Amino acid sequence: MKNLKLNGLVAATHSPFKADGSVNYAVVEQQAAGLLKNKINFAFINGTTGESHSLTLEERKKLAARWLAATKGTKLKVIVHVGSNCVEDSRALSAHAQKIGAVAVAALSPSYFKPRHVGVLVDCCARIADGAPELPFYYYDIPALTGVSLSMPDFLAQGRAKIPNLAGIKWTNPDLFTFQLCLNAHPDMDLPWGNDEFLLAGLALGAKGAVGSTYNFGAPIYHRLIKALGRGDLATARVDQHRSCLLVKTLAGQPYGYMGAAKAVMGMLGIPVGPARLPNLSPTPEQVQQLRAELEAIGFFSWTK
Repeated sequence: MKNLKLNGLVAATHSPFKADGSVNYAVVEQQAAGLLKNKINFAFINGTTGESHSLTLEERKKLAARWLAATKGTKLKVIVHVGSNCVEDSRALSAHAQKIGAVAVAALSPSYFKPRHVGVLVDCCARIADGAPELPFYYYDIPALTGVSLSMPDFLAQGRAKIPNLAGIKWTNPDLFTFQLCLNAHPDMDLPWGNDEFLLAGLALGAKGAVGSTYNFGAPIYHRLIKALGRGDLATARVDQHRSCLLVKTLAGQPYGYMGAAKAVMGMLGIPVGPARLPNLSPTPEQVQQLRAELEAIGFFSWTK
């Protein structure tokens, strides 16, 4: 297995759709160029932000292949999320990701039939990770969406014995207490932080990298935050963390939801990732204008210059 540390910002990318709901593969090159422009070196594709559960297996494979083609020869590296409710589908996606040249794979837990204890979760992840034995494997812990809330210290302890390519956990979990326990008990594991709205807390406790959706369009906010913390300027770091909170609050507070709002912001910035796919909702043109006005009111467009 190749060693990998997800340091710095990792953008959890959107899956681009046309107005008719079909995948707009041609936009991937624009997405990749936008990330490189904003000095982001990792893309986490086909995850929550990528509406993975609303994609077919073939769409997921084609999107992954397009991302690898679009980033070939650049500094941008691609991590492919392969989680699904079917472990065998996840294993097939994992094998495909290795074949096309991804640098790592990640998988959230099956969430319809849920693993009843950590041992079952480890067995699921071991099967998925075995599809790409040459790549680092990350478990994607996001209990708010999967409904699976198991002990991550126990997962790491058991997982490292059964999953040879286990690299760590994508930590989209507000449990700072357990995050500290995992960091200190398993210092060799990579635990990228997955909560944009309190990145500062994760970094203060020892996170080295972060995976998030707002890094697609708000990267300058977080680059400043990281630099400020690095030089010991906590006051400045707090200012940018508060800006992140205002941004997330504005997007999440829309009647059509965060996903549609975030994709609308991408369109405002010239990257047409299109609407969300059902069951997520998308804004009307009038709602997009209202969202722009709200973003202007909080100062978003000046924060991201």
